[in-house]
Amino acid sequence: MALRIVLLGTGEFALPTFRALIEGDQHEVVAVYTQPDRSGRGHHRHVNPVKALAEAHGIPVLQPEKVNTQESLAQLKDFHADLFLVAAYGQILKPDFLAIPPLGAFNLHGSLLPRHRGAAPVQYSIWKGDRQAGVTMFRIEPALDSGPMVAKTATDIMPGETSGDLMLRLAELSVPLTITALQQLEAGTAVFEVQDAAQVTLAPKIQKEDGLIDWNQSATEIVCQIQAMQPWPKASSWLHTPDRPALRCLFLSAKAVSAEAHHFPGTVKIDSRSLLVHAGAGQLKILSIQPEGKKAMEAESFLNGYGISSQCTFRRSE
Repeated sequence: MALRIVLLGTGEFALPTFRALIEGDQHEVVAVYTQPDRSGRGHHRHVNPVKALAEAHGIPVLQPEKVNTQESLAQLKDFHADLFLVAAYGQILKPDFLAIPPLGAFNLHGSLLPRHRGAAPVQYSIWKGDRQAGVTMFRIEPALDSGPMVAKTATDIMPGETSGDLMLRLAELSVPLTITALQQLEAGTAVFEVQDAAQVTLAPKIQKEDGLIDWNQSATEIVCQIQAMQPWPKASSWLHTPDRPALRCLFLSAKAVSAEAHHFPGTVKIDSRSLLVHAGAGQLKILSIQPEGKKAMEAESFLNGYGISSQCTFRRSE
């Protein structure tokens, strides 16, 4: 017997799984909840892909500002769903909400729990230098990302992979994971694994200041930060050049190289038309960079256009 499912999600991470469930014939999606429409730059409405998908298939779309109100909970009960599936929804779900579906409410989380609980698991997987990332489906409990796990899949993080790239891959990996887990939940054969509290790490929401580079870190750590901070807020630093105003630069790609010691972190080195920056350990070879207000460019074009020399330094502030 097919499950009646309410989907709750907003971002691109949710889209492949939601599409598979809506367009498939194994279960019945009875409603889709997503965040209220927001205005973007220039007051244009941002297109919500989850909303567009549901509307294209004639599925009711609800967008409450707060899903835990008595009014919203009453609406949810009226759908008589067996299960709620949540992916990148963006609202805290309270006990009264979680108590509604008989089989429970489940979340798709972009990490290998219990590592990286929180709002930014994909970014932290790259930022902290993990070798692997993944997706975990777990039953939601009131404490943050703490519920028992019903399914998990892992993938190696590729060299040079950004958070944006990895997010899209994990979204696709979520589809077979979810289909299998739902079959097991429907059949009553699902096996739940309790999370090991001793292995918990946190991945709080990324802030703009998280992109600021601390050049005292090792070159390897900074490369991880550069990749993790894309597409937002991007890793950044201020270029200080004698007799010029400081210039904020966004670092888009780089690789770590070994270097001799005893150089002040942030100091620039020019080597065969390559832009190198000394870190706390090793050097960064900058591959692409974007001066604030300008287009992204390769490091050699930046050297030619901005008169970069070994007298320049990168710092965290103006």
